[in-house]
Amino acid sequence: MNQSAQLDRRFVWHPFTQMRDWLKREPLVIAEGRGAVLRDLRGREYLDANASIWTNLHGHNHPKINAAIRRQLKKIAHSSALGFANEPASLLASKLIAASNKSAGNANLKSQISNLKLKKVFFSDDGSTAMEVALKLAYEFTRRTRGRTVGRASPRAGSSVASPHPKFLSLDGAYHGDTVGAVSAGHIDLFHKAYSGLLFKTDKVMSPYCYRCPFNRAKPERADARDYRKCRFECVGLVEKKFAAQKKKGNPYAAFVFEPLMQGSAGMIPQPKTWLKQVSDIARGHGALLIADEVMTGFGRTNSQLKIKNSKLPLFACQQENVQPDFLCLAKGMTGGYLPMAATLTTQNIFDAFLGDYEEFKTFFHGHSFTGNQLGASAALASLEILQSPASALARKNLENVLRNELQSLWPLPHVGDIRQVGLIAGIELVRNWRTREPYELRDRAGIRVCETMAKRGVLTRPIGNVIVLMPPYCTTTAQMQKMIRALREAVTEVFIETRSTR
Repeated sequence: MNQSAQLDRRFVWHPFTQMRDWLKREPLVIAEGRGAVLRDLRGREYLDANASIWTNLHGHNHPKINAAIRRQLKKIAHSSALGFANEPASLLASKLIAASNKSAGNANLKSQISNLKLKKVFFSDDGSTAMEVALKLAYEFTRRTRGRTVGRASPRAGSSVASPHPKFLSLDGAYHGDTVGAVSAGHIDLFHKAYSGLLFKTDKVMSPYCYRCPFNRAKPERADARDYRKCRFECVGLVEKKFAAQKKKGNPYAAFVFEPLMQGSAGMIPQPKTWLKQVSDIARGHGALLIADEVMTGFGRTNSQLKIKNSKLPLFACQQENVQPDFLCLAKGMTGGYLPMAATLTTQNIFDAFLGDYEEFKTFFHGHSFTGNQLGASAALASLEILQSPASALARKNLENVLRNELQSLWPLPHVGDIRQVGLIAGIELVRNWRTREPYELRDRAGIRVCETMAKRGVLTRPIGNVIVLMPPYCTTTAQMQKMIRALREAVTEVFIETRSTR
């Protein structure tokens, strides 16, 4: 065992890892990366099939991002944002605001909520802190404002309080990070239940999980469950009921928190078309703010599927259904997977609620040591430039089509229950029998065993329970994508001792 592996086993505590199992084997030590390929200390090569935990957009060692960081290093790496500004962060904020206010070509977006365009950027460190910022701002904004309708004039000093205890609504199976506020908005018992004594209470509403929805009357087919579902959008009706019930209590929800188009850590649960728009309209109708968690879905990860002729694809999932949030939380791919950096974008109206004379202490008392640091901002600017180029937009569209076509080869496997794809995100749910949708128990380690077997074939990814995740870097070639799917297909066959394909 090499020295790095020994030191890791002796000193490092890994996140979301069963350390007893980890200590039973020699860890894989990554030493280098280029494009979609990772190399370990022994010189073995692997395809990075989950973009290094969903962060790496353009591949490792990208020359443009490398160059941007080197240029900035010759100037300064970091200076405080508490009382000082810097050039890269200021420019990045302007670019993020410009990108976030584009629609997917629907003129109706402007007519209803043009005054809600995102105007301000609060920088932080990662997805959890981006969400923490949004929750704190929404909480305090609600307390300070007299009315609950977004878009009204900013509150006056000393205005009456709408609610002393603003409440939040999020989706069943929600995961929004690991800080206390972000965990409070989450609803995955495996991750969150242990900390219940630390958390503030939030409510949850049904997630549109078509494959396992009790309202879906369709029998299992060999297709994405969203395509053959038989329901009346009862999940949308439950959202309406939840908002109405809370309003009757005299304390309407302050905000609705959601991941647009696909819930990540819930098991890659995609939302059927129009669901996002419908529930967002319901939330708006009840005066709730919208908090969009695009930590995973942002920066082109979902938008390649839009059929727009020009190359100027919107970069955020909300824009596909022309939903304008009050808070847009960004992280992960923001710097192209290079450096930890995050941002919470919000409206002028919310910003104005924190303005006042010094003695009023209306300041937003929250911050991070590395907020808006120059190195991270420089990497993010380079990443944005790549993303918004015609070549990148075309490559994402093409890669999405390759992924979609290759995924079809998995349907003959009887232990593949559902394949769900949104843009360049794919979740493959493993089941005991596709005809019954019978799930594996967590103790069966179905997803983990398949991923371990994939690693032996030179493809690295990480499961979410029984769901295998594929989220390739945008630079992935057709041949590399084919290898990822082939490794998954062979791993499922090996793990479950498949000897023949059935339908």
